[in-house]
Amino acid sequence: MNNKIKIGITHGDINGVGYEIILKLLEDNRILELCTPVIYGSAKIANYYRKGMEMPQLPLNQISDASEAKDDANNIINVVGEDVRVEPGQSTEEGGRAAFAALSAAVDDLTAGRIDALVTAPINKHNIQSPEFHFPGHTEYLESRAGEGAHSLMVLFNDRLRVALVTTHLPIAEIAHAITTERIVEKLGIFSRSLEQDFSCTHPRIAVLALNPHAGDGGVIGTEEAEIIIPAIEQARAAGINCYGPYAADGFFGAEQYRHFDGVLAMYHDQGLAPFKTIAMESGVNFTAGLPFVRTSPDHGTGYDIAGKGEASEESIRQAVYAAIDIVRSRRNYAEAHRNPLRRQYFDKGKDNVVLDLTKE
Repeated sequence: MNNKIKIGITHGDINGVGYEIILKLLEDNRILELCTPVIYGSAKIANYYRKGMEMPQLPLNQISDASEAKDDANNIINVVGEDVRVEPGQSTEEGGRAAFAALSAAVDDLTAGRIDALVTAPINKHNIQSPEFHFPGHTEYLESRAGEGAHSLMVLFNDRLRVALVTTHLPIAEIAHAITTERIVEKLGIFSRSLEQDFSCTHPRIAVLALNPHAGDGGVIGTEEAEIIIPAIEQARAAGINCYGPYAADGFFGAEQYRHFDGVLAMYHDQGLAPFKTIAMESGVNFTAGLPFVRTSPDHGTGYDIAGKGEASEESIRQAVYAAIDIVRSRRNYAEAHRNPLRRQYFDKGKDNVVLDLTKE
């Protein structure tokens, strides 16, 4: 039986660094020892960028369906037409349509189980907007495709730090109104479960950051800590989640307190991701936790300023592929370990009790 993990890779914005980092990634044949890559994009565009970087020929096995993917080959499914215009470094409507075509096809296969995990190259959140895609980013779109009741969590991580966000792509003016006790408790629950099943952390410890400078300074600089965040931490603890705080973000990262925790829950995007990207350098990975499927991505954007120059580093997308493989394996191991737990035996004090033979139905 073949156990090799099948990783779908979307090309992202065709005018950004997506193809450059994908081609550099696949140039290392060791990737084929770990997984079966399936690119959702265009063999013609891939060849355009390969020639532009003066890379040696990289064989791409063109297939029409993920089920046709060969284990020992770099597979590609053409999801855009031959006449697509490539303009490196430019944001175009055509580039946005091509990005969505790849993402939509890949998520179709992901939700159907035809691939085991998805790695997404960067998109432009403006030019991808359409009647079919009206979301602030990948995370929200994937949540919508996961079905009713699915709640996602953006997590960025490397081997030193895992940061999750209560709010993601919101204007600063809207953040305080979006921070509620219920939302924090929900995100803590998703984060704790993900740390257990996706990262194999036993009884994970989570640090919760404050919203205001100096954690509100006793109400002088804000009351959200006392009125919203602390009650959320108390509720989560009552539910069995190991969480602590709230910590003032500047001192927390400055003193490297994150080293004492399995994860950090930040209140908003830049509060968590600015220090994370400073610490992670090129090794950071973006992971969408809380969903029934696995999706990772590099932690950088389209890189229009260097697109087409061959300067983009493939390290982050390499780490994203490694992470997707590890998370798929971790979920499988977690599911196997919890597949058939022993049924609980109840004994009434003062009564004769029969010990059940749990090896029989």
